[in-house]
Amino acid sequence: MRERSFSAWLMLVALLLLPALALSQAVRQSWTLIINGRPGQAAVVHMDGKSYVELESLARLVNGSLAFSGNQITLTLPGSVANAPAAASSTSQSGNPAFSKDFMRAGIEEMSTIREWRSAILNVVQNSYPFTESWLNGFRDQSAKSLRLASVAVSNDSDRSAFQLLSNVFDNMQQLSNKLLKKRQSLEYIPPNFLNDDPLNQKVLACARSLASMAASGQFEDDGSCH
Repeated sequence: MRERSFSAWLMLVALLLLPALALSQAVRQSWTLIINGRPGQAAVVHMDGKSYVELESLARLVNGSLAFSGNQITLTLPGSVANAPAAASSTSQSGNPAFSKDFMRAGIEEMSTIREWRSAILNVVQNSYPFTESWLNGFRDQSAKSLRLASVAVSNDSDRSAFQLLSNVFDNMQQLSNKLLKKRQSLEYIPPNFLNDDPLNQKVLACARSLASMAASGQFEDDGSCH
């Protein structure tokens, strides 16, 4: 279960890294997908006449897990666990305790809201869509709520350390959101590639990669990317 939770967190972080432009050009719907007679809701994207299912949804429906290594994605299905690497023990090799179950669940939710927030910003910038302060604040408020729930779930040193990183990435997203809003309010032109080399955007990505690395190893190791 713990290995699956780490994989879920890793998947959410990985989605944060996906370019929003490709998604903005596709039709995204939620369908009932039936696998081996078992129905479940799955996000399906229609693009160029083909249908694609999100890996997160697919893994959830088959009770599988995802792992990322470089440009390789591994989907582990039930029954193949015996061939997978042994799960990390409750205490990592670095001496840090494992993330608690409640905090892991809250951390996954917080990273999901960060992903949606950033994807929304990328979408409006790359497509020059109009937006309002209240629209941006809706993403901020949802993420702030999830962050509060994560703070309540903290129960050990690893939780506490990871929560600080979640707080940092939230702060960076808030600054990025405010920066975009300020440009809009001043009627300043925002080019579609504005965020490509933006320092705040790069900080969010660097922190996401750091969290992905921790999720893959099952250990808390702060490399400084989220500070």
